[in-house]
Amino acid sequence: MSSPTPNVFTRRYRAFLFDMDGTLLNSIAAAERVWGIWAARHGLDVEAFLHTIHGARAIDTITRQALPGVDPQVEAQWITEAELDDVEGIVAVPGAVAFLASLPVDQWALVTSAPKALAVRRLQAAGIPVPAVLVTAEDVKTGKPDPACYVLGAQRLGVPVQDCLVFEDATVGIQAGEAAGADIMVVTSTHMAPMVTVHARIEEYSALKAERGADGLLSLSPLPVSAFQAVEGV
Repeated sequence: MSSPTPNVFTRRYRAFLFDMDGTLLNSIAAAERVWGIWAARHGLDVEAFLHTIHGARAIDTITRQALPGVDPQVEAQWITEAELDDVEGIVAVPGAVAFLASLPVDQWALVTSAPKALAVRRLQAAGIPVPAVLVTAEDVKTGKPDPACYVLGAQRLGVPVQDCLVFEDATVGIQAGEAAGADIMVVTSTHMAPMVTVHARIEEYSALKAERGADGLLSLSPLPVSAFQAVEGV
């Protein structure tokens, strides 16, 4: 990289923008059950295919397969309905509920690749309150890694996206946040293997404390060192 990664613990932010699946809650098992059925039905290598689904909109995932005779809109609707029916095992990432509760409601937003109905369903299953500002799959023409979703989230909060910190777990989401011009905090709670990243990263939200200054800006402080790792650059 041409310049060091910004230190998220020395900057102050107008707002925080959160991905949902893998960042605020763990829905991997439920998602892979549904997508596994879909992949098997279409003759795909299920294990290989499941590595491609995380962080992207269903319609984008299906379109990428370029399957003959498959209507991505119809198939994406089937995926959504199946995922609405299967929320077994969905839980909040450790510390997420308390961390969100510590933030002013008008200074954070959820920016997810899930449709709105599914986002609300999974948040409720995980015990996470539905935020005042929510950007979902229906709100953008192009999903992550396109930055439009994070730009829109910042716009709905009334702040420049460059003054926001994005919390993400998936490569396509990290790329979207980077392209938007935001700083990034990578959440690794659901990662099965280490992610190489130049960004700060946490395993869970109990590693963080957020405070709102007299000027209205948000700042972060690291808590237990064992749960936090930061990489300043490469």
